[in-house]
Amino acid sequence: MKTWLLPIDFSETSKNAARYAVALANETPDVKLVLYHVFGKIAAGSDGTPLDLSNTTRKDIAEIAMNNLISELAHSSPIEVVAEEGESLTENLARYVRHNGADLVVMGLTGASRIEQLLMGTNALNMAHAAVCPVLIVPPQASFNPVKNILFATDMKNVKQTTPIKALRSVLSIFNANLHVVNVDADHYVELTEEYKAERANMESILDGFNPDYYFVRINDFLDAVQTFVEDKKIDVIITVPRKHSFLSSLFKPSHTRKLLYHTHVPLIAIHE
Repeated sequence: MKTWLLPIDFSETSKNAARYAVALANETPDVKLVLYHVFGKIAAGSDGTPLDLSNTTRKDIAEIAMNNLISELAHSSPIEVVAEEGESLTENLARYVRHNGADLVVMGLTGASRIEQLLMGTNALNMAHAAVCPVLIVPPQASFNPVKNILFATDMKNVKQTTPIKALRSVLSIFNANLHVVNVDADHYVELTEEYKAERANMESILDGFNPDYYFVRINDFLDAVQTFVEDKKIDVIITVPRKHSFLSSLFKPSHTRKLLYHTHVPLIAIHE
């Protein structure tokens, strides 16, 4: 049975990501969901006054709140709750995955407050770069629809060495969808170079059985190209491999985030080499 980890801070964003994960799990055989909450060392009341609550009491309160959330979710997959003390959600999540195992982490794009929504260094991005397992990032306004079309964004360079084959195939196996492999490069010419033809052949071997369609796009603005492709092909999920100066990193620049995440309903899955 596969395990999907759902971090919960009780913001509407995290609850929406949980609803998305539950709906996806309902269509996926043999999935166990784990609602995961990290509580701080100091609890505070609504006015900010510190509360004298023991670690056990705060843990119990968090578990009660998560069980109440479970009652609101239309789930058919089993759901467990885990509450742990900690100062960093990313560090706690990474440690939990390493010690307990998880096949997928499903997170909302932003944190609990409006201020956190303005910060580009989100928990979701941090977790995506932690490289412990694939991370599904759900934009704030995303609602679940059956996944019919997936975009895999790749730089199509050294694909045998840089493509996380096991993780990619594992993620693709979740869905019964059309796969579109997209490479955007301003240096493409009318006819592909022999180097790119060789890389495509390598990618075809990696994706054997998933029957992808390939698209090599010659354009300067990568993000505009992806956005246009998402709209034209009715893409439901984007898969990308985070690297330095990569597509995923560029999404979180202020000018791009508003365009491709806050104003889109398309979740992203980050996988690592």
